[in-house]
Amino acid sequence: MNNSNLAINILLGVATGDALGVPVEFKSREDIKSNPVTDMIGYGTYNLPPGIWSDDSSLTFCLAEALTLEFDPKVIAINFVNWLYHNYWTPFGRVFDVGIATKQAIYNLKSGTQPNLAGGIYEEDNGNGSLMRILPLLLYIKDKPVDERYELTKLVSSMTLGHIRSVISCFYYLKFAKLLTEQKDLFEAYKTLQTIIPAYLNSKSINPKEVALFYHLLVGDISKLKEEKIFSTGYVLHTLETSIWCLLTTQNYADAVLKAVNLGSDTDTTGAVTGGLAGILYGADSIRLSWVNQLARVDDIKDLASRLHSEFSV
Repeated sequence: MNNSNLAINILLGVATGDALGVPVEFKSREDIKSNPVTDMIGYGTYNLPPGIWSDDSSLTFCLAEALTLEFDPKVIAINFVNWLYHNYWTPFGRVFDVGIATKQAIYNLKSGTQPNLAGGIYEEDNGNGSLMRILPLLLYIKDKPVDERYELTKLVSSMTLGHIRSVISCFYYLKFAKLLTEQKDLFEAYKTLQTIIPAYLNSKSINPKEVALFYHLLVGDISKLKEEKIFSTGYVLHTLETSIWCLLTTQNYADAVLKAVNLGSDTDTTGAVTGGLAGILYGADSIRLSWVNQLARVDDIKDLASRLHSEFSV
């Protein structure tokens, strides 16, 4: 574990996992098995060079950029709008991938909707569009009381996805990440969450039927599930489960993100969400240098991480 610079661990962790997944996004697991991803490749789905990251990283960077200033949801909203409509924090000056729910939510933000009300709140509004870009929020909330962490997580998730299932997913993910920064063993962190997350959600009177959907994470041992029971779709709970499964069943950054990407379907997001946690667990220095050096705008990413680190280092 390398926690010397949490910002760089997060940003390079997310972007590298994302970029590994972009060329094979939407490919089936079966198709990828015949030619698995073992390195940073290019072209494929979007016919783009190696190292190009998607909306997952763009929105992660938009959030991170806002956090270099005093926390303000309106600044986050402005950054999201500038990304979608003005190509802010894109890898090569053009948005090439955006989810339907995220696109609608950002339109709502552009139209003046309050940030906490912009995202969809219905059951069908549970894509992975908030989970994929939530991780930089950890820097701002990690030392705050649990109620404040929850409310801030809910707020930032709800800017694109406001259903309680997406909020719980983001809350779980950030709490897992927080434990990893506290030198918790990976499996110890997983088991700890099985006690504290249900207790906290119960204290908030969250619908038990919603909590029950997180069975594999909160009750069972997801690391024991076979691959065919792991789904890598764009559904938020699938993405969360897959990222934890990949982390628990590997022992280094490369194996974790490659395992995620080779599951197929929503490969860029699965890679990004897994990569963020793996970046925290193993440190940015553990990521293959050849991968990092190929990332689009890598110097800009490192500069953003440096500014974030300065903002939150004690």
